[in-house]
Amino acid sequence: MELNGTTTVRETERKYEADGPLDPDLVAALAAAVGCVPPRPPVEHALSAVYYDTADLRLIRSRLTLRRRRGGSDAGWHLKLPAGADSRDEVRLPLGRARTPPAPLVALTRAAHRDAALGPVVELDTDRREWTLADDEGNAVATVTDDRVTARTLTDGADGGSGVGTDPLRWAEIEVELAERGTPEVLDRIEELLAEAGVHRSGSASKLGRVLADRVPADPPRPVAGPDATAGEVVLAYLGEQADAIRAADPQVRRDAPEGVHAMRVACRRMRSALQSFRALLDRAGTEDLVGELRWLAGELGGARDLQVQEERIAIAVATLPPELALGPVTAQTTRFFATRRAAAARTATAALDGDRYLALLDAVDALLADPPLTEAAADPARTVLPDLIAKAVRRVRKAYRAAHAHPSGAERDEQLHEMRKAAKRLRYAAEIAQPALGRPAKQLVKAVKATQELLGEHQDSVVARGLLRELGAAAADGGNGFAFGWLLRDEQARAERVEDDLDAAWKAVRRRAVAVTADQAGDQGR
Repeated sequence: MELNGTTTVRETERKYEADGPLDPDLVAALAAAVGCVPPRPPVEHALSAVYYDTADLRLIRSRLTLRRRRGGSDAGWHLKLPAGADSRDEVRLPLGRARTPPAPLVALTRAAHRDAALGPVVELDTDRREWTLADDEGNAVATVTDDRVTARTLTDGADGGSGVGTDPLRWAEIEVELAERGTPEVLDRIEELLAEAGVHRSGSASKLGRVLADRVPADPPRPVAGPDATAGEVVLAYLGEQADAIRAADPQVRRDAPEGVHAMRVACRRMRSALQSFRALLDRAGTEDLVGELRWLAGELGGARDLQVQEERIAIAVATLPPELALGPVTAQTTRFFATRRAAAARTATAALDGDRYLALLDAVDALLADPPLTEAAADPARTVLPDLIAKAVRRVRKAYRAAHAHPSGAERDEQLHEMRKAAKRLRYAAEIAQPALGRPAKQLVKAVKATQELLGEHQDSVVARGLLRELGAAAADGGNGFAFGWLLRDEQARAERVEDDLDAAWKAVRRRAVAVTADQAGDQGR
């Protein structure tokens, strides 16, 4: 989904150092090596860009770049977001007359700038020659560009178009970018030939990074999880990963990207679960407020994610109804039902990210990682500390399992199975945290718990789906096809019963794997 008139383009490229002009014969050799025809003469562009950031360069420190570029075929405002190895998503808006960054792009970078002012920091001019490598049918595979770059760091208060700044820095570089028909293997093959010609990767991932290299502080060292790590190091390494995941998901949630809400919600849950499961390592007084705020944020995101899941689930069920049962406006009613609710849930999620409470949460996460409230036990070896903490998580799942089986089928049992699901998630996350220190036994426990968790998730999704189907059926009473939704409700009930039939075996597998990790054999007897 595009946000407020933006368009998004996925870029996958690599940059190389260049000592002089790129030889057209080398370009022709690159084309032949990847199965392309001899390229046409290069297209030349004069590009001029002003890059924006905070005074302390928060965007580039978060691997984000925001620029206003003139010239070339894609003049406009560009925001580049990380999207995996060699790849970035470039979110674009038309150039316009304004020299201040557009609000939609500023919003997408809020988790990085935290409402600090954005101003021009670098002006960069590029004389570019661009070759298109295409197959014999004219399909573009890659573009190769030969850039001559002049860059200036702008002084405080410098106007983006004034040219006022430091003495210019000049260099040459080569870019190779995949086109629509290109594959990563194309980049690899081109890199091999460039290396043979003495052309090697650039030390900077971006032009901006090269200009500001001496102004961007090195990232502080992070704890490393491993077999010889302390318990505190293992947990802090995991918390750092989840903090990164929350920040990375922020622009995806704002753009209504399919997995954005899910990614942020899961990261919140994992961080919260780690803080709760490992209270023996992190002083509760220093983490309890953050636990509550993570719960709040996950809750604000929950409506959007739950509707995504249920809309897909019920839409598939409706599409597979026998024709004689799908009479009337069943599909149209389902679409309308979810569209209004999904839009409202998306607004709720975005409003949470736009609020001051969210920025305070991000600041609290940063503070926790910068100065963690570790207990004395955190300094002990992870291999001796973590098994006992995982054993507590196992006992919590077992307690919920027994409570569920104390009730006959119905609402109370459904509620207890939901509690078991939440406890299983905490156990899974705890085992994931311990995996670098405990190795294969923890990995096998994660796998067993995941299978149980998926069953319990299917059961809970069925419980929620049945409630929604009742609403749809009631709303269809006036001229609709309520019978179709009743039929689907019956199917959902049957699915839930099948899950319960499979749950005993899945739980036994968890118990077996847990023994290998926790050595809690005496406490794990019976149900």
